[in-house]
Amino acid sequence: MATRMQRFEETKRPALAHPRLVLVTRSTEYERLIERHATPQQAAFFLSTRGQALEPIRADHEAFEQARRLVFGAAPHAWRRAQVKREDLDRFLFEPEDIVVVLGQDGLVANVSKYLDGQPVIGCNPDPRRNEGVLVPCPPQAAADLMRAAAAGRGRFEARTMVEARRDDGQALVALNEIYIGHRTHQSSRYELAFGEASERQSSSGLIVATGTGATGWVRSIARERASKTRLPGPAEPRLAFFVREAWPSVATGASITEGLLDEARTLMLTSRMEEEGCVFGDGIETDRLAFGWGRKVEVRVASRVLRLMR
Repeated sequence: MATRMQRFEETKRPALAHPRLVLVTRSTEYERLIERHATPQQAAFFLSTRGQALEPIRADHEAFEQARRLVFGAAPHAWRRAQVKREDLDRFLFEPEDIVVVLGQDGLVANVSKYLDGQPVIGCNPDPRRNEGVLVPCPPQAAADLMRAAAAGRGRFEARTMVEARRDDGQALVALNEIYIGHRTHQSSRYELAFGEASERQSSSGLIVATGTGATGWVRSIARERASKTRLPGPAEPRLAFFVREAWPSVATGASITEGLLDEARTLMLTSRMEEEGCVFGDGIETDRLAFGWGRKVEVRVASRVLRLMR
């Protein structure tokens, strides 16, 4: 079995007896326009009032639909199949023998990862012109071979570290990129922070705890802005980086613990000094959050599970 410090895992696993393809997508811009304006004609009129045209958007939608049909039809006939949109992920029940194919942007992999527990993930990029393809590196045409390899227990997987926040009542959430802890609005986030032997009360714009996957996004911009010397972790390293945003020193609050690294032996503990607007959410999904009201405690650590991203 590959260790979590290794970037790739190629060990053969038991074959899946009853695999199910779960295709994860998000609504296209065309679908969102039709949902809002009811008909293509009304959508076209709306866009024309803003100097835009519907046809390029429709063409992108049709290209995406072609890729979706290709991937969905690539599973062997004996397999079960399911499709789920991003907005329905929190209501969808994943099964242990699922093979998850994400068709879309890199962020869609982060959206689905928190609901998985070891299922293989195949990221397919339907539009390389617009999507970086870091987490969706595979063309849709490769989905058939990759699904069969995953079902047979073969394949090359990248094990990406995740971050977990666990509240003192046992409720927890995990994220692939980062976890935010703080006030839901632009008001000050007030809490007590404990890191190792040090602790202090803080008033800030909230706290970000990021994985190596998230180190290319939000947390990287924070690190660059303050010219931080903290080395951000790589995607497979079992380490996390945390940054406090705009800590305010005052007679009651400090600003000496503003960044650092967590490994599997070190955690971060926060105690809320906020009323009902304190919250904890991951990967930018504010609707799926933990309440962090007055007196609640949250411990942040390297998650015990990883994202198994097929290459």
